[in-house]
Amino acid sequence: MLVDDLGWSDMGCFGGEIDTPNLDAIAGRGLRYTNFHVAAMCSPTRAALLTGLNPHQVGMGSVAQSDPGFAGYTSELATAAPTIAETLRDAGWFTAMVGKWHLCKDSDEHAAGPQYSWPCQRGFDRFYGFLGPFTNLHHPSELVRDNTPIDVDSYPAGYYLTDDLTDQAISMIRSVKAADPEKPFFLYFAHGAVHAPLHAKPSDIAKYMDAYRDGWDVIRQRRYERQQTLGVLPDGADLPPRNSEPGDEVIAWADLSADERELFARHMAVYAAMVDNIDQNVGRLFDALRDLGELDNTIFFFCSDNGASREGEAAGTTAYYVHLLQGDDVESDLRRLDLIGGPQTTPHYPRGWAMASGTPWRLYKINMHAGGHTSPLLVHWPNGGLDGGAIRRQWTYVTDVVPTLLELLGVDRPSQRHGLESPPLAGESFVATLHDPEATHGHVVQYAEMNGHRGFYLDGLEIVTNHRPLTPFGDHEWELYDLRTDPTELHDLAAERPDDVAALAEMWEAAARSNQVYPLEEGSSIRFLSRPGWVDAFRAPVTIARGTPTLERWRSVQLVWFRSFVVEIDLVHRTGDQGYLIAHGDQGSGYGVYVLDDHLTFVHNDGRGTMTTFDAGRVESATAVSLHMDAQAGRRWHASLQVDGVARPGHVDVAMLFGIAPFEGIDVGIDRRSPISWSIFEQFGPFAYTGTLHRVRYVPGEPGPDSPDRLIEVIRQMGARFE
Repeated sequence: MLVDDLGWSDMGCFGGEIDTPNLDAIAGRGLRYTNFHVAAMCSPTRAALLTGLNPHQVGMGSVAQSDPGFAGYTSELATAAPTIAETLRDAGWFTAMVGKWHLCKDSDEHAAGPQYSWPCQRGFDRFYGFLGPFTNLHHPSELVRDNTPIDVDSYPAGYYLTDDLTDQAISMIRSVKAADPEKPFFLYFAHGAVHAPLHAKPSDIAKYMDAYRDGWDVIRQRRYERQQTLGVLPDGADLPPRNSEPGDEVIAWADLSADERELFARHMAVYAAMVDNIDQNVGRLFDALRDLGELDNTIFFFCSDNGASREGEAAGTTAYYVHLLQGDDVESDLRRLDLIGGPQTTPHYPRGWAMASGTPWRLYKINMHAGGHTSPLLVHWPNGGLDGGAIRRQWTYVTDVVPTLLELLGVDRPSQRHGLESPPLAGESFVATLHDPEATHGHVVQYAEMNGHRGFYLDGLEIVTNHRPLTPFGDHEWELYDLRTDPTELHDLAAERPDDVAALAEMWEAAARSNQVYPLEEGSSIRFLSRPGWVDAFRAPVTIARGTPTLERWRSVQLVWFRSFVVEIDLVHRTGDQGYLIAHGDQGSGYGVYVLDDHLTFVHNDGRGTMTTFDAGRVESATAVSLHMDAQAGRRWHASLQVDGVARPGHVDVAMLFGIAPFEGIDVGIDRRSPISWSIFEQFGPFAYTGTLHRVRYVPGEPGPDSPDRLIEVIRQMGARFE
């Protein structure tokens, strides 16, 4: 079981105050590995977890969003690399997956996309979940069953994704065990929680409403003290001071305003509620396995895909989809305080809570310091003769999981996949450590890199960099730590031991060359902006008939990204007809056109709680409506409407939506799933149009003045200075 963005100290058995009785009981019956490490980002960790190979080696050197044309960053698993699901399925196992995939490029996630990097093509008999980086937990933007997106107009009241995933996992196991009781099963459960948007059930949030008013400094100290009592910390693990690195710093809780403290405590209450709910669902899954008589012989691994996330930055946000590009807005967040955690916001907590979540380690997800890649690991196997409640301190890495499982199961890894020779495993089995706390583990050398941050581990010595964007790479960046005496990285020895730094840096360089690490992300983001030429075909005009399932997010964004566009709506409208003509987006941000009480209305949701509408007047009959979104300087759109070719009164300038927004795709004649306008949703639900709507045609126009398409060469030259 893999949890997204879970911090090392969040569970009770690792020092946290969050109520996790099921996971704590699992730790009490099994093992806690306290020196387990992952790749500091979700997609790379997932690739390494499923293949036993280093992330760049299999094309997953960073988050799976794009394909800039470099072998280490293809955003899909290498063809020659068999997954453990493929290996076990070929050996006669039933293989199932629920949850977050995020191992194919975003441009392959739509209905016409090649599916060779989807779960069922990478070894899973069954899949239920989502393909992308995250989703709304109350109203998922898209769910896929096996190879088919599920048509959903609206979710039932009280729907929550973590509960649904657990239901699906239990159903899959029950089904196969009823059909063939002797068939072994492999379940890869990859939670959407606790990644943003931070969504939780009201009853779970209520439990923690007053739990975090003392703030992150106090909570962090309490967790550290509990960790000492539990014995999960290594010798010499002093608690570092509050993070203070430029751009990573955390303000003292006492220096916040009263409003900020109230807001930030609410953010953490929602996060805690999400962790609590995961624990509840782990209990449900274990109960189901126990009822089937399978629990005692099931090998269960539980870990996180990276350290706690700092993506909320200094002040957090209630608008995750637009926050990283538009900055903090505490005032608007305060106005929505009571909505945080529910379906009307897309929150993320401030990075001060990420610091506390990662206690006692420094920094956060993406960083090469320990807070970025140190993950809790639980191993539970009642029939395995494990020393219940024991702790293992051997240094282990995510690539070690595949060889460990294969050894335990007695299954051989194939030497080829699709006629290509399989690369040798990068990890090593740690089976010996399961039964012997003093057993040595042979994996003592490991390179790491994430978005320009670099790291190298050699048997207790470590060099790391905290690379600042658009600054020179070089040996001057390296910090050196002896983790045997300084596990929390407090004493940089680089100036005292330059020969060790040089030797380890040379080893990092050799590993980087052999694992396809280059080019490094220098901070210009050109790697994420650069796309292959075939993407241009998705920026051509497209016609969408009514009745078409929601056009997938990435496909929809190509039509509007940083550009002007026109939406031509072919319909037969009569007095009394009402409903959405088009809807693109959700509560996280979006825009749409609807008719209500015979008035044509444009609506825009900026994601921060500001709804902008204009009334284009009465429409008693019409055969054509068109929405004109003209790109302006300052990342704005000028919105206007025409009916039967005649301009209507009313127009407005609104914030351009870009990046990962709108996060839900285009609907024709309805607003499915998470709504753009909550007030309309409360009155009418998805608000399907009652008249005759034949089709809409999206006609992308010229890129706007601020479009990266106009600046890409400038951006490329900026980055080239630091390549």
